[in-house]
Amino acid sequence: MKFLTDISITLYLIAFILSILNVYKTTNKIRFFFNLFSISAFLIHTISIIMRYYDIGTIPITNMHESSSFFAWSVFVIFLYLHYRYRFIVLGTFILPIVILLMVTSSLLYSEIRGVSPVLQSYWLIIHTVSAFTGNASFAVAAGIGVMYQLQERFLKKKKMTELFNKLPSVQILDEINYRLITIGFPLHTLAIISGALWSESSFGIFWRWDPKEVWALITWLIYATILHLRLVKGWRGRKSALLSVIGFLAVLFTYFGVNLFMESYHTF
Repeated sequence: MKFLTDISITLYLIAFILSILNVYKTTNKIRFFFNLFSISAFLIHTISIIMRYYDIGTIPITNMHESSSFFAWSVFVIFLYLHYRYRFIVLGTFILPIVILLMVTSSLLYSEIRGVSPVLQSYWLIIHTVSAFTGNASFAVAAGIGVMYQLQERFLKKKKMTELFNKLPSVQILDEINYRLITIGFPLHTLAIISGALWSESSFGIFWRWDPKEVWALITWLIYATILHLRLVKGWRGRKSALLSVIGFLAVLFTYFGVNLFMESYHTF
């Protein structure tokens, strides 16, 4: 099934290139092929996940290969909704690199199908992992929107009406989308932490093991709780909120990649 992952990467990459071309030259042909390649990539990607599900008998988020793929899939689902909700292809220029990075990681960390460990054969697996990765996907897209906000605000301050400026949505729309995504991601991340604690208790007899991934998930939760607090109580909006959403996503990336690379954790995903 690795070939399906590699095909998806190729199609996502072509769609990304088309989104860049759209910045400089908007035509119906570019829009058509962007939609064609991005949707084709997504469909093939979805098929690969379904096939993996039937092969292992549970949701395929049991190792870094599978979880990276599902993470990328979740990011694209949110992108797809925003793309058709707001009709701006330029979003792909900022979000598709995240999808491609995760898919390349999935391809490089490909693992053959093995038996699922008894600990993972639990209904908690679906609740914990789906909430975690859909929450992370919301944070990922929020970070991409945050970068778009920073660029658009800079264009406005310097009065540089570039091609990219004309393609980007207004800062008001970007700020609202950024906030909405964080309000979606935060409760999902909260659910992931709570369900993980309950799963740990049912499997090991202890709610919290101070595993590095648990600790960094909590740090990430505190960062996004702070972002929401500062917005709702202190009125931090716009540039500050956009910058914090990028910082928060860096914590997400370290929790996902950094812990597995630099620390020892019992988490396999």
